[in-house]
Amino acid sequence: MLFTYQGRVDCIYIDPPYNTRANDWKYNNNYVDPSDSYAHSKWLAFMERRLKIAKKLLNPRESVLIVTIDEKEVHRLGLLLDQIFSGFPRQMVTTVIAPAGQARGSQMYRVEEYIFCVYIGSAAATGGIDNMLSTLEERDADEETPEPTEIKVTWENLTRRGTDARRVDRERQFFPIFIDPEAKRVVSIGEPLLPVTADRNTVQAPDGTIAVWPIRSDGSEGRWRVGRDGVLKLHERGLVRVGRFNKKHGRWSMNYLLRADVQRLDRGEIVIDGWTEQGTPVLRRPVTDEVNKVRPKTVWNRESHNAGNYGTALLRKFLPGRSFPFPKSLYAVEDTLRFFVADKPDALVLDFFAGSGTTAHAVMRLNKQDGGQRRSISVTNNEVNDNEAALLAKGLRAGDEEWDSQGICERVTKPRIQAAVTGCTPEGDPISDEYTFTDVFPMSDGFEENVEFFTLTYENPALVELNMAFERIAPLLWMRAGSYGRRIDERTDTFEVADTYAVLFSVDASRSFLAAIEKTEGLRIAYIVTDDETQYQAVAGQLPDGVESVRLYESYLRTFQINTGRA
Repeated sequence: MLFTYQGRVDCIYIDPPYNTRANDWKYNNNYVDPSDSYAHSKWLAFMERRLKIAKKLLNPRESVLIVTIDEKEVHRLGLLLDQIFSGFPRQMVTTVIAPAGQARGSQMYRVEEYIFCVYIGSAAATGGIDNMLSTLEERDADEETPEPTEIKVTWENLTRRGTDARRVDRERQFFPIFIDPEAKRVVSIGEPLLPVTADRNTVQAPDGTIAVWPIRSDGSEGRWRVGRDGVLKLHERGLVRVGRFNKKHGRWSMNYLLRADVQRLDRGEIVIDGWTEQGTPVLRRPVTDEVNKVRPKTVWNRESHNAGNYGTALLRKFLPGRSFPFPKSLYAVEDTLRFFVADKPDALVLDFFAGSGTTAHAVMRLNKQDGGQRRSISVTNNEVNDNEAALLAKGLRAGDEEWDSQGICERVTKPRIQAAVTGCTPEGDPISDEYTFTDVFPMSDGFEENVEFFTLTYENPALVELNMAFERIAPLLWMRAGSYGRRIDERTDTFEVADTYAVLFSVDASRSFLAAIEKTEGLRIAYIVTDDETQYQAVAGQLPDGVESVRLYESYLRTFQINTGRA
């Protein structure tokens, strides 16, 4: 994470072990015994190491750390945060997560948890329509209404991405859109090309136009996100437009207005401020009196944050027959994140105690609501927790198929994220319920999201240094460049150029490498493999403005030496 995202993370949301001493976390590979007199010290040491790295990952200009906790460690955590994040503003929110109450022996029933928010740089809790405590009627009576502002209207890429995105998956959503490339105008909408084996090159475009097809980033045939009838209706209203031209692939992209924004346009929440030369409307979304922003209070009491109904019970809908202890309410995490990334449609959100995957799920919800392209990184181990003793008794160990299948990641995290995206349970059944509260739609609709799963392992630094482990660290190079487009997975004798980054494997090919980079639009990073500093500087000095240079494998290995104190 330090090599790929140091200083780049906009929001870290974590729900760490609460130190219940009920097999919820390990210290030095052993679960902490309930009678351990050093349990609090061990928990603090466990958290300190991770929070120090988290501080280095957060964007120093503007970012936020969010940590949830209960009463067992809330005060110690507060002191630890003050120590590590000294000088940064911190708040603690009290949030009701179990209105019915959880018994505490002869003591009062416990209904709440706590959320620490550490503000880095210019970070602020942006407003919304809910202060999380008052009713809407109380809010209108007691609070001033801020001046209206505007919300950006986003035009989304019309090509389907992620799962179910091939031509064969929805053959009637493979059709041409005829455009005038000079005027950058949509002229007409073609018919679906059937059967699925039909060659698109046989389609004749009308005079003065070219055909734009839904072609995926790897060059394969995909499909549009909307059927022909839907695109035709959008075109009639000017709500489909010509996007950017990719010089590398020689293809045009197409953009359209999301269904939610079309509905806002119909309701008058989005207004038309004129028309472009291409025949598309100039859209503006003012924040009206009904949705004026209010800042949240530090006590939250919302039915949607009920962990039993919208954490445990909701998770069962996605993973029937599988359980996970105390998952967060999906809507509670969504609301918390919204206060800090609502105005950041490209935010990077990290959760390194991913658990059941609620944070990733909440980011998907936020993206759907406003057409954002926020990225979520979820990190988890694959511990078997309460099943460990039974598996050990059977002679099994980590690495055995049966053992690993019972781990948190394989049994819950990955299948939950897959189910959220596809709208189907691991058994392939559509999820028969609907999301509620902020955005109501069937869970079976899924999300327009892409997901990659990686297994993290320890690597021999000597093999990395000798350029003998490129395939193992290749995903990290792709992630550092933004996790977008094609990934370079194999080493070559010269160089490779992908959508957002390039790798020079041999400095003897530097002239051709630099020429290829000049022709590639949108390139962010050039990785240069060499053990010679002079050669590295010679190539790096000729890179175009805006292209970052990284020396492999020196920069990669030095990251771990500097940030962890280990070679």
